[in-house]
Amino acid sequence: MAYVRKIINDPVYGFITIDDPLIFEIISHPYYQRLRRIHQMAFASLVYPGAVHSRLHHSLGAYHLMGLALTELRNKGVDITKEEEQGAKIAILLHDIGHGPYSHALERKLIKGVHHEDISSLILQLLNEQFNGKLAIAIEIFSGTYTKQFLHQLVSGQLDVDRMDYLTRDSFFTGVIEGAIGYDRILKMLTVHEGQLMIEEKAIYTVEKFLVSRRLMYWQVYLHKTVVAAEKMLVKIIDRANELIASGIELHAASTNLNFFLKEHQPDGNFIKHLERFTQLDDTDIMCTLKNWCGHFDPVLGRLCKGLVDRKLLKIKLQSEPFDNLLVEALRSDLADKLKITLEEASYFIFTGEASNTTYNPNDEHIKILYKDGTISDISKVDNALIHQQVSSPVKKYYLCYFR
Repeated sequence: MAYVRKIINDPVYGFITIDDPLIFEIISHPYYQRLRRIHQMAFASLVYPGAVHSRLHHSLGAYHLMGLALTELRNKGVDITKEEEQGAKIAILLHDIGHGPYSHALERKLIKGVHHEDISSLILQLLNEQFNGKLAIAIEIFSGTYTKQFLHQLVSGQLDVDRMDYLTRDSFFTGVIEGAIGYDRILKMLTVHEGQLMIEEKAIYTVEKFLVSRRLMYWQVYLHKTVVAAEKMLVKIIDRANELIASGIELHAASTNLNFFLKEHQPDGNFIKHLERFTQLDDTDIMCTLKNWCGHFDPVLGRLCKGLVDRKLLKIKLQSEPFDNLLVEALRSDLADKLKITLEEASYFIFTGEASNTTYNPNDEHIKILYKDGTISDISKVDNALIHQQVSSPVKKYYLCYFR
């Protein structure tokens, strides 16, 4: 391959360098370019107008941080070959390649029961074939089967470069300073001990700040009540569209590919056959479809679509206890009478659910602190730990969405 050196000017980190011909080819591939058309934060821009950055922005940022992390580990004597460096960079670059339109808002909704990480794995396999097996190491690192486990931990773990970038980037674009983290110090303090990724003792407070920032970002941004209301409206729109189609009502999406997934919810159980269709879906398919459906004769579909397009969202209440079913039923009954719709149709406008977030889950992926004397401790068990067992359990809030 010919020599390649491309510079990308990133608003968060400054200049990001692409100097690997294979990586440049992957970035140029239509599967990757699709990420330009998928918002990183779905409907967060309805609350934070600056949050319009894309999945492509995020993946390039994570790629940049991966390069810094690998350089730091090499400087500390960790053996990382050129092939492993390339594999780790490709793995993080493509870690979100399987996200569909509006990302987590429609997770497992358009494609029933299929998680975006499973789709990412399938697309990685497809790209590996197209690039003549050159993504083999990247696939092993992504899946966690590669011998050097710390490389997978950099891609997917409680202290991975994915989280470091999205917290830094989302904080930057929303203007929510509580989400700002000391990613540069964390990267400097990374180390490898007995094949596992760890953090040096000097960075304990920086890691605690990282975990607290993540908690604050979830409740202030990602699970902001207005964002939740908008995302749930989109889910209800897809549910209603599926119901109408199943009842025999002709309903057309703005693209043939979205049409296919709406009408073939479980395409013969073999999703890989339809992967090419999926890789052509993005946010524009959904938004153009919603605009087309704003004037639909169905009172549920039309109202929900117009409400989401015009930002006339359902109201939402959050509380620590589940909502009384009698209250919910009474609200539905009143709305049904008011709008001259059935109780079942009213349930699309008035519904309950729950949102939860865990600050630090020691059962998932531990953050290990390596002390100068060689001893190791979990971040939740250091002296005077800010992140302790009590904050390791999920914080759960219940919501009620209702027609204004």
